[in-house]
Amino acid sequence: MTGPIGRLGAGSAPQPGHPVPSAAGVLHLGLGNFHRAHQAVYTAAALRAGGDDWGIVGVASRSRTVVDAMQAQDLRYTVAEISPSGTAITVPAVHTDVFVAAADPDRVVAGLADDRIRVVTLTVTEHGYSTAPSTGLLDLADPLIAADLRGGAPRTTIGQLARGLQRRASGNGAPVTILSCDNLSENGARTEALVRTFLGELPGSEGAEALAYLDSAVAFPSSMVDRIVPATTAQLRDLVSARLGVRDESPVSAEPFTMWAIEDRFAAARPAWEAGGAVFTDEVGAYEQMKVRLLNGTHSLIAYLGALRGAATISEAIAMPDVESAARSILHHEYEPSVRFPAGVDVDTYEAQLFERWANHALGHRTAQVGTDGSVKLRQRIPEPALRSLDSGSTPHLIALTVAAYLSCIAPMPGFDPGPHARAMVDPAREELARLADASTDGAQLAHRVIAGLHLFGQELAERPTFIARVGELIDTIARHGVDAAIQDSVAATARPTTTTGAHR
Repeated sequence: MTGPIGRLGAGSAPQPGHPVPSAAGVLHLGLGNFHRAHQAVYTAAALRAGGDDWGIVGVASRSRTVVDAMQAQDLRYTVAEISPSGTAITVPAVHTDVFVAAADPDRVVAGLADDRIRVVTLTVTEHGYSTAPSTGLLDLADPLIAADLRGGAPRTTIGQLARGLQRRASGNGAPVTILSCDNLSENGARTEALVRTFLGELPGSEGAEALAYLDSAVAFPSSMVDRIVPATTAQLRDLVSARLGVRDESPVSAEPFTMWAIEDRFAAARPAWEAGGAVFTDEVGAYEQMKVRLLNGTHSLIAYLGALRGAATISEAIAMPDVESAARSILHHEYEPSVRFPAGVDVDTYEAQLFERWANHALGHRTAQVGTDGSVKLRQRIPEPALRSLDSGSTPHLIALTVAAYLSCIAPMPGFDPGPHARAMVDPAREELARLADASTDGAQLAHRVIAGLHLFGQELAERPTFIARVGELIDTIARHGVDAAIQDSVAATARPTTTTGAHR
């Protein structure tokens, strides 16, 4: 290798037709792989379509890994689009600056207040919104939120947004759009509500000016993003370096499929993201339901079952006939009936694409990555479809299996070993859930303590004893007879639906 990308060799320049931005118009919070393989790629297409002042200032939350690599590479990196038929490599070259929020929180606020920034995008994961598990509202008991409310440089995403907009308002700032790209239901409205709650909690009338500014000059459109983007590996670095003839320490891999649906409600100008295939629509909610339930909900089940079966990757897991059977069953019987599909989307084609995407063995998407942060992710994915099934008189056996498999991975019953892929999953609730598992004598106790006691999946599911009991049964089946038996039980029960009665089904 001849040196880092951006300094030497053929990989040092963007592809022909990729203009380098002259200025930044977007501030992005959450400089992870997904942003760099999704929004950044759409922005590169927008730059090609015209307007060179839509560069991106990328802000990493805490880790310096990507920031240091990009700074050493003139802010460039490669995107490797990987499929069984081959690998295509591009260099987006859309970032004008990158830094770490934890190391320079004042700079985040200053960036948000900068009138040259017209759009702020976010990919901070569901966990980054500081919401209370039981309500989905701003967690005012969170010590970090409490510290941000007291003053000083904000450390949370919501604190940063609120303080940045507060400073922007105090300087009669130009209009700005805050665009969430995370897997939250109605993510635009949710983000706005969290920011407004934060500003409303400030002492006296401290937040009043900013709240008025939000009314007149800030938009919070919703969006739905979709692309499978695995974690970067040493093998990917070697592959990209061999292809380019230069060393890229921070490449990103992604599947060929990509989708972005955006509510066309901006406070000021925006990049021409439609040049990259983004869809501007008033049906973002329908796109979101389709993606969060059919893709993400089923993806979670595949990950937890696969990990318990010893599968390192999603493609290995979906290649197992019983896991595929469970995935098809939950998709058709429990998720699909809860989804309002957007106009023009062919359901059969979309679902066939899902199984093709999951089967992409070249991508190497790990079950541990997909299963990480389940305590936050599942809360966005399972309650509404589960409640719909229960209200119609059916038990959602496979959604219950998703929860049982999740708990068996993260907080296994004493004596049950979930395997290395489950142990590799990271979850903010792991310690508390493990404590509850250790204190439980059977799955019924654990399920009740987690769902009814902890309200991990919201208030309404906490009041459904049928669902809680079914999760408990499946936890016991996994612990005593293995995950194969739990899969067979759940799929068979779904094929012969049971009827439930009573006000608290």
